[in-house]
Amino acid sequence: MERSERDILRAAHKQLMTSSVKRFTQEMFQHMHKTPFIFGEHHDLICDVLDKVVRGELRKVMINIAPRYGKTELVSKQFMAFGYAINPACKFLHLSYSGSLTLDNSEEIKDIMRSPLFQCLFDARIRPGRDTKGKWDTTAGGGMYATSTLGQITGFGAGATDAEDGEVSEEYLDQYTAVFNPGKFTGAIVIDDPLKPEDALSDNVREIVNRRFETTIRNRVNSRRTPIIIVMQRLHEHDLCGYLQEVEPGEWTVISIPVIKQNENGQDVALWTHKHTLEELYALRKVNNFVFETQYMQNPTPLEGLMYTRFRTYSVLPAKHQGKPWVIKNYTDSADTGSDWYCSIDYIETEIGDYVINILYTKKPVEFTQQKHAEMMTIDKVEVCHFESNNGGRVIAMNVEGICRGLGNKKTRFHTFVQTGNKNVRIFSRSAEVMNMLFFPEDWQQRWPEFARDMKSYRKEGHNDHDDGPDCCSGIMEMRMKNTSQLTTEDVMRDFW
Repeated sequence: MERSERDILRAAHKQLMTSSVKRFTQEMFQHMHKTPFIFGEHHDLICDVLDKVVRGELRKVMINIAPRYGKTELVSKQFMAFGYAINPACKFLHLSYSGSLTLDNSEEIKDIMRSPLFQCLFDARIRPGRDTKGKWDTTAGGGMYATSTLGQITGFGAGATDAEDGEVSEEYLDQYTAVFNPGKFTGAIVIDDPLKPEDALSDNVREIVNRRFETTIRNRVNSRRTPIIIVMQRLHEHDLCGYLQEVEPGEWTVISIPVIKQNENGQDVALWTHKHTLEELYALRKVNNFVFETQYMQNPTPLEGLMYTRFRTYSVLPAKHQGKPWVIKNYTDSADTGSDWYCSIDYIETEIGDYVINILYTKKPVEFTQQKHAEMMTIDKVEVCHFESNNGGRVIAMNVEGICRGLGNKKTRFHTFVQTGNKNVRIFSRSAEVMNMLFFPEDWQQRWPEFARDMKSYRKEGHNDHDDGPDCCSGIMEMRMKNTSQLTTEDVMRDFW
Protein backbone atom coordinates (compact mmCIF):
# COMPACT_ATOMS: atom_id res chain seq x y z
CA MET A 1 0.00 0.00 0.00
CA GLU A 2 1.35 3.45 -0.92
CA ARG A 3 2.28 5.72 1.98
CA SER A 4 -0.20 8.34 0.85
CA GLU A 5 -3.01 5.83 1.14
CA ARG A 6 -1.87 4.87 4.63
CA ASP A 7 -1.82 8.53 5.59
CA ILE A 8 -5.35 8.99 4.26
CA LEU A 9 -6.64 6.00 6.24
CA ARG A 10 -4.80 7.16 9.35
CA ALA A 11 -6.26 10.65 9.06
CA ALA A 12 -9.75 9.23 8.57
CA HIS A 13 -9.36 6.95 11.62
CA LYS A 14 -8.04 9.86 13.66
CA GLN A 15 -10.95 12.05 12.68
CA LEU A 16 -13.42 9.30 13.52
CA MET A 17 -11.98 8.70 16.99
CA THR A 18 -11.89 12.40 17.82
CA SER A 19 -15.46 12.95 16.64
CA SER A 20 -16.85 12.23 20.13
CA VAL A 21 -15.88 11.00 23.57
CA LYS A 22 -18.07 7.94 23.06
CA ARG A 23 -16.37 6.92 19.82
CA PHE A 24 -12.95 7.40 21.39
CA THR A 25 -13.96 5.30 24.40
CA GLN A 26 -15.42 2.51 22.28
CA GLU A 27 -12.21 1.96 20.33
CA MET A 28 -9.68 2.73 23.04
CA PHE A 29 -11.35 0.61 25.73
CA GLN A 30 -11.56 -2.34 23.32
CA HIS A 31 -7.91 -1.81 22.37
CA MET A 32 -6.71 -1.64 25.98
CA HIS A 33 -8.88 -4.32 27.60
CA LYS A 34 -9.68 -6.64 24.68
CA THR A 35 -13.37 -6.43 25.56
CA PRO A 36 -16.04 -3.88 24.65
CA PHE A 37 -17.23 -1.17 27.01
CA ILE A 38 -20.91 -1.93 27.71
CA PHE A 39 -22.73 1.35 27.13
CA GLY A 40 -26.00 2.21 28.83
CA GLU A 41 -28.25 5.19 28.24
CA HIS A 42 -26.56 7.05 31.07
CA HIS A 43 -23.16 6.65 29.43
CA ASP A 44 -24.54 8.23 26.24
CA LEU A 45 -25.84 11.13 28.33
CA ILE A 46 -22.49 11.62 30.05
CA CYS A 47 -20.58 11.44 26.77
CA ASP A 48 -22.90 14.00 25.21
CA VAL A 49 -22.24 16.41 28.11
CA LEU A 50 -18.48 15.86 27.82
CA ASP A 51 -18.64 16.60 24.09
CA LYS A 52 -20.31 19.91 24.93
CA VAL A 53 -17.53 20.68 27.38
CA VAL A 54 -14.94 20.06 24.67
CA ARG A 55 -16.83 22.29 22.23
CA GLY A 56 -16.84 25.09 24.79
CA GLU A 57 -20.63 25.01 25.30
CA LEU A 58 -20.47 24.10 29.00
CA ARG A 59 -18.02 25.31 31.63
CA LYS A 60 -19.39 24.21 35.01
CA VAL A 61 -20.74 20.66 35.10
CA MET A 62 -21.92 18.30 37.85
CA ILE A 63 -22.60 14.65 37.07
CA ASN A 64 -24.32 12.78 39.92
CA ILE A 65 -24.49 9.02 39.52
CA ALA A 66 -24.24 5.88 41.66
CA PRO A 67 -20.92 4.19 42.42
CA ARG A 68 -19.66 1.52 39.98
CA TYR A 69 -21.73 2.84 37.09
CA GLY A 70 -18.79 3.73 34.86
CA LYS A 71 -18.29 7.36 35.83
CA THR A 72 -14.57 7.07 36.60
CA GLU A 73 -13.79 5.17 33.40
CA LEU A 74 -15.59 7.72 31.24
CA VAL A 75 -14.77 11.01 32.96
CA SER A 76 -11.50 10.42 34.82
CA LYS A 77 -9.75 8.25 32.24
CA GLN A 78 -11.17 8.22 28.71
CA PHE A 79 -12.24 11.88 28.67
CA MET A 80 -8.83 13.17 29.71
CA ALA A 81 -7.04 10.84 27.28
CA PHE A 82 -9.41 12.16 24.61
CA GLY A 83 -8.34 15.68 25.56
CA TYR A 84 -4.70 14.88 24.85
CA ALA A 85 -5.71 13.24 21.58
CA ILE A 86 -7.27 16.45 20.26
CA ASN A 87 -4.77 18.79 21.92
CA PRO A 88 -1.41 17.55 23.27
CA ALA A 89 -1.07 20.85 25.17
CA CYS A 90 -4.05 20.13 27.45
CA LYS A 91 -3.50 20.72 31.14
CA PHE A 92 -5.64 18.69 33.54
CA LEU A 93 -5.94 18.93 37.30
CA HIS A 94 -7.45 15.69 38.64
CA LEU A 95 -8.72 15.50 42.22
CA SER A 96 -10.52 13.01 44.46
CA TYR A 97 -10.88 12.31 48.16
CA SER A 98 -8.57 9.37 47.46
CA GLY A 99 -5.11 10.36 46.35
CA SER A 100 -4.37 6.76 45.36
CA LEU A 101 -7.42 6.76 43.03
CA THR A 102 -6.17 9.83 41.17
CA LEU A 103 -2.69 8.31 40.88
CA ASP A 104 -4.15 5.10 39.45
CA ASN A 105 -6.23 7.09 36.96
CA SER A 106 -3.15 9.12 36.02
CA GLU A 107 -1.20 5.92 35.32
CA GLU A 108 -4.02 4.50 33.20
CA ILE A 109 -4.21 7.68 31.13
CA LYS A 110 -0.48 7.37 30.46
CA ASP A 111 -0.98 3.72 29.51
CA ILE A 112 -3.60 4.79 26.97
CA MET A 113 -1.30 7.45 25.54
CA ARG A 114 1.53 4.91 25.23
CA SER A 115 -0.65 2.26 23.58
CA PRO A 116 0.07 1.33 19.94
CA LEU A 117 -3.28 2.67 18.72
CA PHE A 118 -2.86 6.06 20.40
CA GLN A 119 0.77 6.35 19.32
CA CYS A 120 -0.17 5.56 15.72
CA LEU A 121 -2.96 8.13 15.46
CA PHE A 122 -2.16 10.99 17.80
CA ASP A 123 0.76 13.33 18.42
CA ALA A 124 0.69 13.63 22.23
CA ARG A 125 3.85 12.28 23.88
CA ILE A 126 4.88 12.20 27.54
CA ARG A 127 8.07 14.17 28.14
CA PRO A 128 10.97 12.00 29.34
CA GLY A 129 12.30 12.90 32.76
CA ARG A 130 9.08 14.73 33.71
CA ASP A 131 7.03 11.66 34.50
CA THR A 132 5.84 10.66 37.97
CA LYS A 133 2.59 9.03 39.01
CA GLY A 134 1.00 12.27 40.14
CA LYS A 135 2.64 14.85 37.88
CA TRP A 136 3.82 14.63 34.30
CA ASP A 137 4.17 16.79 31.21
CA THR A 138 3.67 16.37 27.48
CA THR A 139 6.21 17.45 24.89
CA ALA A 140 3.69 20.04 23.64
CA GLY A 141 3.56 21.89 26.95
CA GLY A 142 0.55 20.15 28.46
CA GLY A 143 0.43 17.96 31.51
CA MET A 144 -1.42 16.30 34.36
CA TYR A 145 -1.41 16.89 38.10
CA ALA A 146 -3.30 14.28 40.15
CA THR A 147 -3.72 14.43 43.92
CA SER A 148 -6.29 14.27 46.70
CA THR A 149 -8.90 16.96 47.28
CA LEU A 150 -7.01 18.14 50.34
CA GLY A 151 -3.55 17.65 48.79
CA GLN A 152 -0.98 20.26 47.79
CA ILE A 153 -1.95 21.74 44.41
CA THR A 154 -0.26 25.13 44.30
CA GLY A 155 1.97 25.78 41.33
CA PHE A 156 -0.24 24.06 38.77
CA GLY A 157 -3.14 25.40 36.75
CA ALA A 158 -5.63 23.71 34.44
CA GLY A 159 -6.25 24.88 30.88
CA ALA A 160 -4.49 27.47 28.75
CA THR A 161 -3.41 30.82 30.24
CA ASP A 162 -5.38 33.98 29.48
CA ALA A 163 -3.66 36.80 27.63
CA GLU A 164 -3.20 40.10 29.46
CA ASP A 165 -6.31 41.60 27.90
CA GLY A 166 -8.41 38.90 29.50
CA GLU A 167 -9.04 37.04 26.25
CA VAL A 168 -7.25 33.96 25.04
CA SER A 169 -4.85 34.85 22.25
CA GLU A 170 -5.70 33.04 19.02
CA GLU A 171 -2.00 32.96 18.08
CA TYR A 172 -1.14 31.44 21.44
CA LEU A 173 -3.81 28.77 21.16
CA ASP A 174 -3.23 27.93 17.51
CA GLN A 175 0.33 26.79 18.09
CA TYR A 176 -0.89 24.16 20.53
CA THR A 177 -4.31 23.24 19.15
CA ALA A 178 -4.61 20.05 17.12
CA VAL A 179 -6.50 19.99 13.85
CA PHE A 180 -9.46 18.16 15.40
CA ASN A 181 -10.00 20.66 18.20
CA PRO A 182 -12.27 23.34 16.74
CA GLY A 183 -13.46 24.36 20.22
CA LYS A 184 -9.91 25.19 21.34
CA PHE A 185 -10.21 22.78 24.27
CA THR A 186 -7.14 23.11 26.51
CA GLY A 187 -7.92 21.01 29.58
CA ALA A 188 -10.07 21.08 32.71
CA ILE A 189 -10.32 20.49 36.43
CA VAL A 190 -11.82 17.03 36.91
CA ILE A 191 -13.02 16.18 40.43
CA ASP A 192 -14.08 12.57 40.97
CA ASP A 193 -15.79 11.94 44.36
CA PRO A 194 -14.38 14.86 46.41
CA LEU A 195 -15.85 13.50 49.65
CA LYS A 196 -15.40 10.09 51.24
CA PRO A 197 -18.75 8.35 51.91
CA GLU A 198 -17.76 7.58 55.49
CA ASP A 199 -17.16 11.30 56.12
CA ALA A 200 -20.40 12.53 54.56
CA LEU A 201 -22.19 12.93 57.90
CA SER A 202 -19.36 14.95 59.44
CA ASP A 203 -20.21 18.65 59.30
CA ASN A 204 -16.56 19.47 59.90
CA VAL A 205 -15.17 17.36 57.05
CA ARG A 206 -17.81 18.57 54.58
CA GLU A 207 -17.04 22.16 55.49
CA ILE A 208 -13.31 21.57 55.00
CA VAL A 209 -13.88 20.16 51.49
CA ASN A 210 -16.29 22.97 50.53
CA ARG A 211 -13.95 25.63 51.87
CA ARG A 212 -11.03 23.96 50.10
CA PHE A 213 -12.86 24.30 46.80
CA GLU A 214 -13.39 28.02 47.37
CA THR A 215 -9.93 28.91 48.67
CA THR A 216 -7.74 26.71 46.47
CA ILE A 217 -9.36 24.50 43.84
CA ARG A 218 -11.57 27.06 42.14
CA ASN A 219 -8.53 29.31 41.57
CA ARG A 220 -6.52 26.60 39.81
CA VAL A 221 -7.98 27.47 36.40
CA ASN A 222 -5.65 29.35 34.05
CA SER A 223 -8.56 30.94 32.21
CA ARG A 224 -12.17 31.82 32.83
CA ARG A 225 -12.85 29.49 29.90
CA THR A 226 -11.36 26.44 31.67
CA PRO A 227 -14.12 23.94 32.55
CA ILE A 228 -14.65 22.41 35.98
CA ILE A 229 -16.27 18.98 36.06
CA ILE A 230 -17.45 17.36 39.30
CA VAL A 231 -18.56 13.74 39.06
CA MET A 232 -19.79 12.11 42.25
CA GLN A 233 -22.47 10.14 44.00
CA ARG A 234 -24.55 12.42 46.21
CA LEU A 235 -23.72 11.84 49.85
CA HIS A 236 -25.43 14.63 51.77
CA GLU A 237 -27.65 17.61 51.05
CA HIS A 238 -24.70 19.88 51.86
CA ASP A 239 -21.94 17.98 50.07
CA LEU A 240 -19.89 19.86 47.46
CA CYS A 241 -22.58 19.61 44.79
CA GLY A 242 -25.29 20.72 47.20
CA TYR A 243 -23.14 23.58 48.49
CA LEU A 244 -22.30 24.90 45.01
CA GLN A 245 -25.92 24.78 43.90
CA GLU A 246 -26.82 26.87 46.95
CA VAL A 247 -24.14 29.54 46.49
CA GLU A 248 -24.24 29.59 42.67
CA PRO A 249 -27.83 28.79 41.71
CA GLY A 250 -28.27 28.33 37.98
CA GLU A 251 -24.57 28.51 37.17
CA TRP A 252 -23.92 24.77 37.08
CA THR A 253 -25.23 22.27 34.56
CA VAL A 254 -26.42 19.40 36.76
CA ILE A 255 -26.80 15.91 35.31
CA SER A 256 -28.54 13.81 37.96
CA ILE A 257 -28.94 10.14 37.06
CA PRO A 258 -30.98 7.94 39.47
CA VAL A 259 -30.68 4.16 39.15
CA ILE A 260 -34.48 3.75 38.98
CA LYS A 261 -36.39 5.71 36.38
CA GLN A 262 -39.93 5.62 35.05
CA ASN A 263 -40.90 4.60 31.53
CA GLU A 264 -43.63 6.22 29.44
CA ASN A 265 -46.25 4.22 31.37
CA GLY A 266 -45.00 5.42 34.74
CA GLN A 267 -43.50 2.02 35.62
CA ASP A 268 -40.15 1.61 37.37
CA VAL A 269 -37.25 0.42 35.23
CA ALA A 270 -33.61 -0.15 36.14
CA LEU A 271 -31.12 2.34 34.72
CA TRP A 272 -28.51 -0.27 33.74
CA THR A 273 -29.48 -3.92 34.05
CA HIS A 274 -25.88 -4.89 33.31
CA LYS A 275 -25.14 -3.65 36.83
CA HIS A 276 -28.43 -4.01 38.77
CA THR A 277 -31.83 -5.46 37.98
CA LEU A 278 -34.93 -3.74 39.34
CA GLU A 279 -35.36 -6.47 41.96
CA GLU A 280 -31.75 -6.01 43.11
CA LEU A 281 -32.29 -2.27 43.43
CA TYR A 282 -35.42 -2.79 45.51
CA ALA A 283 -33.42 -5.09 47.76
CA LEU A 284 -30.72 -2.43 48.19
CA ARG A 285 -33.36 0.10 49.17
CA LYS A 286 -34.72 -2.22 51.86
CA VAL A 287 -31.27 -2.65 53.41
CA ASN A 288 -30.66 1.08 53.91
CA ASN A 289 -33.16 3.56 52.52
CA PHE A 290 -31.03 6.62 53.38
CA VAL A 291 -27.98 5.33 51.52
CA PHE A 292 -30.09 4.22 48.58
CA GLU A 293 -31.94 7.51 48.20
CA THR A 294 -28.74 9.51 48.55
CA GLN A 295 -26.07 7.54 46.69
CA TYR A 296 -28.21 5.63 44.19
CA MET A 297 -31.17 7.91 43.52
CA GLN A 298 -29.17 11.17 43.86
CA ASN A 299 -31.79 12.46 46.25
CA PRO A 300 -29.93 13.40 49.44
CA THR A 301 -32.21 13.62 52.43
CA PRO A 302 -31.34 14.65 55.99
CA LEU A 303 -31.15 12.01 58.68
CA GLU A 304 -32.07 14.54 61.35
CA GLY A 305 -34.99 16.92 61.41
CA LEU A 306 -37.29 14.86 59.20
CA MET A 307 -40.99 15.35 59.79
CA TYR A 308 -41.82 11.67 59.25
CA THR A 309 -39.60 9.00 60.75
CA ARG A 310 -41.68 6.05 59.58
CA PHE A 311 -44.50 5.12 57.24
CA ARG A 312 -46.93 2.29 57.97
CA THR A 313 -47.70 -0.11 55.15
CA TYR A 314 -50.13 -2.93 54.45
CA SER A 315 -50.16 -6.00 52.22
CA VAL A 316 -53.90 -6.73 52.52
CA LEU A 317 -56.77 -4.50 53.54
CA PRO A 318 -58.21 -5.12 57.02
CA ALA A 319 -61.41 -7.07 57.52
CA LYS A 320 -64.61 -5.04 57.70
CA HIS A 321 -65.72 -4.44 61.26
CA GLN A 322 -69.00 -6.29 61.98
CA GLY A 323 -69.90 -6.15 58.34
CA LYS A 324 -69.93 -2.35 58.38
CA PRO A 325 -69.27 -1.05 54.84
CA TRP A 326 -66.09 0.80 54.11
CA VAL A 327 -66.23 4.49 53.28
CA ILE A 328 -64.04 5.27 50.28
CA LYS A 329 -62.92 8.89 50.21
CA ASN A 330 -60.65 11.26 48.34
CA TYR A 331 -58.70 14.30 49.44
CA THR A 332 -57.36 16.72 46.83
CA ASP A 333 -55.01 19.68 46.97
CA SER A 334 -54.81 21.25 43.51
CA ALA A 335 -51.56 22.94 42.46
CA ASP A 336 -51.43 26.61 43.55
CA THR A 337 -48.41 27.61 41.45
CA GLY A 338 -46.41 26.22 38.56
CA SER A 339 -43.93 24.60 40.95
CA ASP A 340 -46.62 22.81 42.97
CA TRP A 341 -47.85 19.28 42.49
CA TYR A 342 -51.50 18.35 42.02
CA CYS A 343 -52.02 15.84 44.81
CA SER A 344 -55.14 13.68 45.02
CA ILE A 345 -55.40 10.62 47.29
CA ASP A 346 -58.07 7.90 47.31
CA TYR A 347 -58.30 6.10 50.64
CA ILE A 348 -60.53 3.81 52.67
CA GLU A 349 -61.59 5.11 56.06
CA THR A 350 -61.73 2.33 58.66
CA GLU A 351 -62.02 2.21 62.43
CA ILE A 352 -58.28 1.64 62.88
CA GLY A 353 -56.92 4.00 60.26
CA ASP A 354 -57.06 5.26 56.69
CA TYR A 355 -55.75 2.99 53.93
CA VAL A 356 -54.38 4.67 50.79
CA ILE A 357 -55.42 2.86 47.60
CA ASN A 358 -54.49 5.32 44.87
CA ILE A 359 -52.59 8.58 44.38
CA LEU A 360 -52.46 11.13 41.58
CA TYR A 361 -49.34 13.25 41.99
CA THR A 362 -48.44 15.24 38.91
CA LYS A 363 -47.33 18.54 37.41
CA LYS A 364 -49.00 17.89 34.08
CA PRO A 365 -51.49 20.41 32.58
CA VAL A 366 -54.88 20.79 34.19
CA GLU A 367 -56.66 19.18 31.21
CA PHE A 368 -54.76 15.95 31.84
CA THR A 369 -55.03 16.21 35.61
CA GLN A 370 -58.80 16.71 35.75
CA GLN A 371 -59.45 13.74 33.46
CA LYS A 372 -57.14 11.40 35.36
CA HIS A 373 -58.55 12.55 38.69
CA ALA A 374 -62.11 11.78 37.59
CA GLU A 375 -61.09 8.41 36.14
CA MET A 376 -59.24 7.44 39.33
CA MET A 377 -62.18 8.21 41.62
CA THR A 378 -64.62 6.48 39.27
CA ILE A 379 -62.55 3.29 39.18
CA ASP A 380 -62.04 3.32 42.97
CA LYS A 381 -65.77 4.02 43.60
CA VAL A 382 -65.05 7.08 45.76
CA GLU A 383 -68.05 8.26 47.76
CA VAL A 384 -66.84 11.64 49.06
CA CYS A 385 -64.24 13.95 47.54
CA HIS A 386 -62.84 16.61 49.88
CA PHE A 387 -61.46 19.32 47.60
CA GLU A 388 -59.50 22.38 48.79
CA SER A 389 -61.07 25.30 46.95
CA ASN A 390 -58.19 27.77 47.48
CA ASN A 391 -56.71 29.47 44.40
CA GLY A 392 -59.15 28.23 41.79
CA GLY A 393 -59.68 24.83 43.34
CA ARG A 394 -63.47 25.26 43.34
CA VAL A 395 -63.56 25.64 39.55
CA ILE A 396 -61.30 22.61 39.11
CA ALA A 397 -63.59 20.61 41.43
CA MET A 398 -66.60 21.57 39.30
CA ASN A 399 -64.78 20.43 36.16
CA VAL A 400 -63.76 17.12 37.76
CA GLU A 401 -67.34 16.53 38.87
CA GLY A 402 -68.58 17.17 35.35
CA ILE A 403 -66.12 14.63 33.95
CA CYS A 404 -67.18 12.11 36.60
CA ARG A 405 -70.81 12.48 35.59
CA GLY A 406 -69.81 12.05 31.95
CA LEU A 407 -68.13 8.79 32.91
CA GLY A 408 -71.35 7.59 34.50
CA ASN A 409 -70.09 8.21 38.02
CA LYS A 410 -73.04 9.57 39.99
CA LYS A 411 -71.74 8.17 43.26
CA THR A 412 -68.96 10.61 44.18
CA ARG A 413 -70.15 13.59 46.24
CA PHE A 414 -67.99 16.71 46.25
CA HIS A 415 -67.23 18.75 49.36
CA THR A 416 -65.26 21.91 48.62
CA PHE A 417 -63.86 24.07 51.39
CA VAL A 418 -61.35 26.86 51.94
CA GLN A 419 -58.22 25.76 53.82
CA THR A 420 -57.42 28.67 56.16
CA GLY A 421 -54.88 27.05 58.48
CA ASN A 422 -51.15 27.68 58.22
CA LYS A 423 -49.77 24.85 56.08
CA ASN A 424 -46.55 24.27 58.04
CA VAL A 425 -48.37 24.27 61.36
CA ARG A 426 -51.03 21.88 60.06
CA ILE A 427 -48.42 19.44 58.71
CA PHE A 428 -46.46 19.53 61.97
CA SER A 429 -49.51 19.11 64.21
CA ARG A 430 -50.82 16.13 62.20
CA SER A 431 -47.46 14.40 61.65
CA ALA A 432 -47.96 11.82 64.43
CA GLU A 433 -51.37 10.86 63.05
CA VAL A 434 -49.95 10.53 59.53
CA MET A 435 -47.25 8.19 60.82
CA ASN A 436 -49.62 6.12 62.96
CA MET A 437 -53.00 6.11 61.23
CA LEU A 438 -52.23 6.42 57.51
CA PHE A 439 -51.35 3.16 55.78
CA PHE A 440 -49.70 2.88 52.36
CA PRO A 441 -49.45 -0.19 50.10
CA GLU A 442 -46.17 -2.06 50.53
CA ASP A 443 -45.03 -0.98 47.07
CA TRP A 444 -46.04 2.67 47.47
CA GLN A 445 -42.52 3.95 46.77
CA GLN A 446 -42.45 2.15 43.44
CA ARG A 447 -45.99 3.16 42.49
CA TRP A 448 -45.66 6.85 43.37
CA PRO A 449 -41.92 7.70 43.46
CA GLU A 450 -42.23 11.50 43.36
CA PHE A 451 -44.83 11.47 46.12
CA ALA A 452 -42.66 9.13 48.22
CA ARG A 453 -39.62 11.33 47.68
CA ASP A 454 -41.39 14.44 48.95
CA MET A 455 -42.90 12.64 51.94
CA LYS A 456 -39.58 11.12 53.01
CA SER A 457 -37.58 14.33 52.64
CA TYR A 458 -39.98 16.79 54.33
CA ARG A 459 -38.24 18.60 57.17
CA LYS A 460 -39.60 20.05 60.40
CA GLU A 461 -37.60 23.25 59.94
CA GLY A 462 -36.13 25.13 57.02
CA HIS A 463 -37.21 25.32 53.39
CA ASN A 464 -39.11 22.43 51.81
CA ASP A 465 -39.29 22.50 48.02
CA HIS A 466 -42.50 20.47 47.84
CA ASP A 467 -45.09 20.24 50.62
CA ASP A 468 -48.10 19.11 48.57
CA GLY A 469 -47.90 15.45 49.61
CA PRO A 470 -47.53 16.15 53.36
CA ASP A 471 -50.29 18.77 53.13
CA CYS A 472 -52.69 16.31 51.52
CA CYS A 473 -51.92 13.58 54.06
CA SER A 474 -52.47 16.06 56.89
CA GLY A 475 -55.80 16.99 55.34
CA ILE A 476 -56.89 13.35 55.38
CA MET A 477 -56.23 13.22 59.10
CA GLU A 478 -58.12 16.48 59.65
CA MET A 479 -61.15 15.14 57.79
CA ARG A 480 -61.01 11.96 59.80
CA MET A 481 -61.32 13.97 63.01
CA LYS A 482 -64.20 16.02 61.61
CA ASN A 483 -66.00 12.84 60.54
CA THR A 484 -67.17 14.44 57.30
CA SER A 485 -68.54 11.13 56.09
CA GLN A 486 -71.74 12.09 57.96
CA LEU A 487 -72.40 15.14 55.78
CA THR A 488 -75.88 15.22 54.30
CA THR A 489 -76.50 15.79 50.62
CA GLU A 490 -77.90 19.24 51.50
CA ASP A 491 -74.67 20.10 53.37
CA VAL A 492 -72.53 18.98 50.47
CA MET A 493 -74.53 20.91 47.87
CA ARG A 494 -74.62 24.04 50.03
CA ASP A 495 -70.83 23.94 50.52
CA PHE A 496 -70.26 23.23 46.85
CA TRP A 497 -72.51 25.90 45.36
